[in-house]
Amino acid sequence: MSQGSMNLMIGGEAGQGLVTIGQVLAKALVKSGYHILVTQDYMSRVRGGHNTFTIRFSPQDLDSPCEGLDLLVALNQETLDRHAKELNSGAVVLADTGLSCGQAPCLNVPYHDLADKRYLNTVALGVASHLLGLDLELVAETLETAIGKKKGDKVVTENRQALEKAVQWAAGQDHGLKPPAPEKEPDQRMMLGGNQAIALGALAGGLKFLAFYPMTPSTAIALTVISHAEQMGVVYEQAEDEIAAVNMALGASYAGAPALVCTSGGGYALMTEGVSLAGMTETPLVIALAMRPGPATGLPTRTEQGDLLFALYGGHGEFPRAILTPGSVKQCFAAGYRALHLAEKFQTPVFILTDQFLADSLRALTPFDLSGLTPVRPGGGGASGDDYLRYAITDDGISPRRLPGMGPELVIADSDEHDEQGHITEDLELRVRMNDKRLAKQKGLRAEVEAPVFTGPEDADTLLVSWGSSQGPVAEAARRLGEDGQSVGTCHFSQVWPLAPEQFSERLKKAGQVVVIEGNATGQFAGLLKKEAGIAAQRFIGRYDGLNLTPEYILRQLAS
Repeated sequence: MSQGSMNLMIGGEAGQGLVTIGQVLAKALVKSGYHILVTQDYMSRVRGGHNTFTIRFSPQDLDSPCEGLDLLVALNQETLDRHAKELNSGAVVLADTGLSCGQAPCLNVPYHDLADKRYLNTVALGVASHLLGLDLELVAETLETAIGKKKGDKVVTENRQALEKAVQWAAGQDHGLKPPAPEKEPDQRMMLGGNQAIALGALAGGLKFLAFYPMTPSTAIALTVISHAEQMGVVYEQAEDEIAAVNMALGASYAGAPALVCTSGGGYALMTEGVSLAGMTETPLVIALAMRPGPATGLPTRTEQGDLLFALYGGHGEFPRAILTPGSVKQCFAAGYRALHLAEKFQTPVFILTDQFLADSLRALTPFDLSGLTPVRPGGGGASGDDYLRYAITDDGISPRRLPGMGPELVIADSDEHDEQGHITEDLELRVRMNDKRLAKQKGLRAEVEAPVFTGPEDADTLLVSWGSSQGPVAEAARRLGEDGQSVGTCHFSQVWPLAPEQFSERLKKAGQVVVIEGNATGQFAGLLKKEAGIAAQRFIGRYDGLNLTPEYILRQLAS
């Protein structure tokens, strides 16, 4: 057990129902008064392969996943072989009587005596629930909600019977597991993942069109939008490929519908020409890019922060953009909302960078405060009628954007260089003025950049710098070092472009040692800090094995 929390893992093959167990357990823990942090690790297969669903829970809020297991629910032998070495002192393993636990402290569950083989995962749920001290009725209701609509009354009843038998069996076992006590009067909380939060934030921001081609780990963004599309008046399209998706979104945005595309690295590779088109036509566009390890297909179901520079430089030519890098599920919601507004205001592409870890990481959150949130209102401004200039040269680079068919104005868009009306031009002097006009928007974007958040002493001996999903592991690593008496601070960037050095340079220069921590091999953000702010980190810690950062990993690297 780590710092008043408990860490449990469910492991098995795809198709064994481990995600169902995990989601029901996670929801039941939240309803019981715990904070949770879920991480999912799965192979790129429809069935088979080794998958895990890990839940860290505590009566206090959690920043990060951690290493070490207190309860291991092993649905197959491979789970035991892989993870028995990760057990903490006093840990317990749940495994079928036919599996070999070796030296691990094991409760051999007679799964096949307790239920039909169709409900073996429900047996595992029942035994685990009892060991964690969860109320049977609460777990049963949560399970019924999860399966009832899809499976029908008979299956619900049989699952309930399997659950009850499992709890009865577990009640007679001696296990010694002592989970931390939950909050006595917990606030109302919901369980939400990063992908879901991005989608909900975009919907709150006025999203009206979504185009996508399914690509792990971004697809849940689209599925969440689709689940609310009718209620929120959103049109969506699963395109034949990513090229079609980005161009559909551009067409919708041109017509006045705030638009989002979601993809991963390989899909974004196909979208780059469309992103460049958005830059030339000054069309608002939000791209949610959920990163995974490359090159090429790489590790399609694992995590990495390897596409930062790709998002920054992808698309030929020079044009302004913003890159948001939320570090928590709550920040994902804020990024989804803010990206729609930035794209509309500055008429340019805006990126939300997430990754598999954050995309699939479930947290217990209090409901979002929606007061003051307003949807995007596209179009408007400038002269009307024949005097309207779509690309009027302005000091801030932002030209009036009327919507085609919504007034008498002729609204022109062209991928070639153009004059202020939008007609193609090869006037090279005008080319310079138009390019300068577009790039002038970067100054406005820079003025609205979200400042990094610092913790710890201003002149810390060590300052740990992070961006995106590395926020939580870095925060917990710093906290543990502080408890050991070390002078440690953190600096987290939830927006990495544009950078405004005046927001952070002085603080970084005061630190004794700056350590940049990110999920890639080459220190992409560390290089950007040096290029844009002249700050060279003394150390870089990267992780690029497909697994998410943990405080233990960071502490090991710092000590090496």
